[in-house]
Amino acid sequence: MKKQSLAMKRAMERNYNKDSEWYCQFKYTNVNGIGYEKGVHRRDPSSVIKVGKTYYVWYTKSTGQSVGYESGDLEAKVFAWDWSEIWYAISADGLEWKECGVAISRGRRGAYDDRSVFTPEILAHKGKYYLVYQVVQHPYLRRSKESIALASAESPEGPWIKSDKPILEPADNGQWFGDEDNRHLVKSRGDFDSHKTNDPSLFFYNNQFWLYYKGYPMGEQLNCAGRETKWGVAIASHPEGPYIKSEYNPVTNSGHETLLWEYNGGLAALLTTDGPERNTIQYASDGLQFDIEAFIEYPPEAGGPYRTENPNLHPLEGLRWGLCHQINSDWHYIKKFDVDEKTKYLCLNKENH
Repeated sequence: MKKQSLAMKRAMERNYNKDSEWYCQFKYTNVNGIGYEKGVHRRDPSSVIKVGKTYYVWYTKSTGQSVGYESGDLEAKVFAWDWSEIWYAISADGLEWKECGVAISRGRRGAYDDRSVFTPEILAHKGKYYLVYQVVQHPYLRRSKESIALASAESPEGPWIKSDKPILEPADNGQWFGDEDNRHLVKSRGDFDSHKTNDPSLFFYNNQFWLYYKGYPMGEQLNCAGRETKWGVAIASHPEGPYIKSEYNPVTNSGHETLLWEYNGGLAALLTTDGPERNTIQYASDGLQFDIEAFIEYPPEAGGPYRTENPNLHPLEGLRWGLCHQINSDWHYIKKFDVDEKTKYLCLNKENH
């Protein structure tokens, strides 16, 4: 019997080959209406839903150049998503979009969301619509904590009713060191989400509301040449909460913006950007125990997939197309992505000859 190296055993166990039904590549298309515009940031699109004959998407929108923390001006725009609002747009074909206006605005000064509201995700459930999104309170400092809020509406066009307070907040078990506004200096790091909870995705799953999110720890360090981000999930009986964080958290060891879709009674996920398992598609039959199904090249950044009515047709059905963001020079804008199955088959054909 031929001996086999550990490297080859690992490759076979993890299905590194491109013959996995989960493997794909992507193609990208410019869109009109919410595409590139100098001086404007449009980013972090939600999943796309269809109501009647109309597609809807929500996204982060702001204007003006960001300057970082170094200016010392507490009113200055720190990031592209600082001083943002959540806008929405509609389309008949996914390419030509009409920007409709503000869905969620910042709160009044002193409110928990007075500095910025951003990175939305949508859930349509039993005739109601739920937006989950990130919030930060003024001033926006390196040590500022970020939380997740919820708004509900009877129509995808609003009006939206905000939660009175965040529905999910960072773990309260880390401790900063000193008074310097330095996020790396800590006495204790706390849980994986002791600094920030953000990038939310909400599902009605197993007759409960499952809120997936990305966590940052206090005293964040590099993780395999990326940021130290992992995903968690919190579960509630009602969309407004209370949400209880899973005892299995974190449920991933990698991944930046959350991108998940339902399939075959479980949850599939595309992990990108950060961590040892970045750029992989993973699947958890119970929504908790994720395992690698395929490694992916050039995945969409901050992708929001179209929420198809038939996700069980194929493992990739919930990822067939959607919207993502891209950065052109200084300005962020939205593009369309599609699974490029032609490229997939060409790769398979080359490997088989």
